[in-house]
Amino acid sequence: MITLILFTVGIATTTFLVPGNKLWASAIFQTAFLSLLSLIVLNNHWTSSWHNLSTILASDTISAPLIILSCWLAPIALIASKGHLNTASDLNQRVFITMVIIITGALIVTFSSLELLLFYIAFETTLIPTLILITRWGAQMERFQAGLYFIFYTLFGSLPLLISLIALYTSSSSLSIPNVELLWITESSVESLTIWWSLSIIAFLIKMPVYGFHLWLPKAHVEAPVAGSMILAAILLKLGGYGLIRLISLFSTISMNALSLALIVFCSWGALVTSIICVRQTDLKALIAYSSVGHMSIVAAAIFSETNWGMNGALMLMVAHGLVSSALFSLANTVYERSGTRTLAITRGLKLLLPLSTFWWLLMCAANLGLPPSPNLIGEILILSSLISWSIWLFPIVGFATVFGAVYSLMIFQLSQQGTPSTGIMNIPPSFSREHLLAALHILPLILIIINPLSALISWLK
Repeated sequence: MITLILFTVGIATTTFLVPGNKLWASAIFQTAFLSLLSLIVLNNHWTSSWHNLSTILASDTISAPLIILSCWLAPIALIASKGHLNTASDLNQRVFITMVIIITGALIVTFSSLELLLFYIAFETTLIPTLILITRWGAQMERFQAGLYFIFYTLFGSLPLLISLIALYTSSSSLSIPNVELLWITESSVESLTIWWSLSIIAFLIKMPVYGFHLWLPKAHVEAPVAGSMILAAILLKLGGYGLIRLISLFSTISMNALSLALIVFCSWGALVTSIICVRQTDLKALIAYSSVGHMSIVAAAIFSETNWGMNGALMLMVAHGLVSSALFSLANTVYERSGTRTLAITRGLKLLLPLSTFWWLLMCAANLGLPPSPNLIGEILILSSLISWSIWLFPIVGFATVFGAVYSLMIFQLSQQGTPSTGIMNIPPSFSREHLLAALHILPLILIIINPLSALISWLK
């Protein structure tokens, strides 16, 4: 892990040293090497518990796939951003690349942290570069409003989490994740556990976000540049799920006895409502953003169920959704760069204008709705099984949420690809090799998980 962190620091440093004509090639090559290095370093961390790399950093079967996902998405985000940043100044390009690298480094530290205080610091470190990406490189003036929503929602949840961590340290004299659970449970009353658990989860519910805490997400996604949308959807939304998985073990007694019923029902209803909202969207990026809210609500419900199937299904769906949603945002960006609009009523008939991209749209929409044999299906089956076994009354709620999820996924493909193209987009240029490479790099990990699910699923079930 130290190797990955130091390599990330080196990439950020060399960004300001390389000549301008080699800037993007150097950044993409180094981040690609970082992703391969993460696969090598974390290769043996999939089938056992904590691998201590230092006194404060470690990885296990939960953090390893999320670290690899973070490193994998860094070069993809840079490749997607090169097209619209070619005309920017040299300094702007260097700062943009640096922001992406800082986010990647903060994510590596967050997912590998053994200390809850370090986890909190790295968790909040992602806020500043993401805010800069949204407000500086967003497409429209509404990006400033989106930035305000993003920062105030995040800060609103961060303070209760910090207070909860301080109380946790006061009670147990330790913030080490493997050691703090027993001390906290035995030395705290049920009433105090209820209070601190309620305070702790607010930040993670906002970061995911689940329905009800989600208003910042559609605005941030719609106004962010393509790299910002890809990183937000693929990785930053998973910070909330990862934090819930880590902290729910510290509060397992109270979360199972007092709050799990309300939280699971709330998240399940949120997934259903969000799926219905998606059917009514006219903005392509907003539709994809709301679909992320629905998926993350289902993930949160699975985590609160505290079953093995629910936890492993949540982790599988987080990884699969990270790849699929990032691919959908990159495909939506290819349409926006050519047409200048994201309105589904205008961007129709693309199969006649960009026939090869239609193939990628079909694959990603099919994966998004959980068509066999996609990893999304495996995660959803595990999650739905755990929720229905927890309470049979959840079956109609999660069942209809799944049905509407399939409806809006098919609607994305139908409205964007079918029909007669409008006259305003008849002369758009054909797809570039860079865009096909982007889609291929998203689908490759999904195919590898399908071919060899042993390392991706069975090892987590152990």
